[in-house]
Amino acid sequence: MDVFRRMANFNTHVGVATTASTAAATTAANLGLIELIDAPWYIFIGVIGGMLPDIDADNSTPVKRLFMLLAGLSSAGAWVVFENLMAPQRLMLLAVVTFFVVRYPVFFLFQKLTVHRGVFHSLLAAFFFGLLTTCGSHYILGWNILQSWLNGLFLVIGFVVHLCLDELFSVDLANGRMKKSFGTAFKLFSYKNMTASVLLFISVVALFIVAPPYSHLLQVWQRLHWVKTEGSC
Repeated sequence: MDVFRRMANFNTHVGVATTASTAAATTAANLGLIELIDAPWYIFIGVIGGMLPDIDADNSTPVKRLFMLLAGLSSAGAWVVFENLMAPQRLMLLAVVTFFVVRYPVFFLFQKLTVHRGVFHSLLAAFFFGLLTTCGSHYILGWNILQSWLNGLFLVIGFVVHLCLDELFSVDLANGRMKKSFGTAFKLFSYKNMTASVLLFISVVALFIVAPPYSHLLQVWQRLHWVKTEGSC
């Protein structure tokens, strides 16, 4: 029964993240920010963001699946980066090694060093992963600036939706009371581990400094504001 509840909770997060990301992708397509054919990719990124807050959860099936996915993405990223620099045999070996390193040693260390609903279950972590995705998309995968920022933005959308959903489930509406987990899901940073929070904040600042120019995001915001203004007239 406990396994079923974890799976149901996992499925709920995936379903809600998919719905939110689909709505965001549809809006972006209607505004001309993305091509409709690219919408499934951004929805996929949003779903990844919707699973990331539970990356520090206990050794459960959903977390294993998430790390399996991250290992696959890391392996694909290594292939793209070194595709023109290595012989096919060595490239294949690198991809396989990258997959197993992320899936097993990194997963093991992550489980040992993190606490569920700790530093990675916060808005600060959402900004960290969003900026990391933006920088990786632009500098490693070679995506243009707007696409890179949209990748990071969609990941943040899924991430924040997860936090909001967890916080909503911490309220017992039937009995009109707050559960013990209230306040542990949607928070700015981890108040119980200030050292980790400070390190994460420094990482966010560093990523923001090296990130591609955010003027494209300002243009997106201005376009959204213009559409809203036109709609109210």
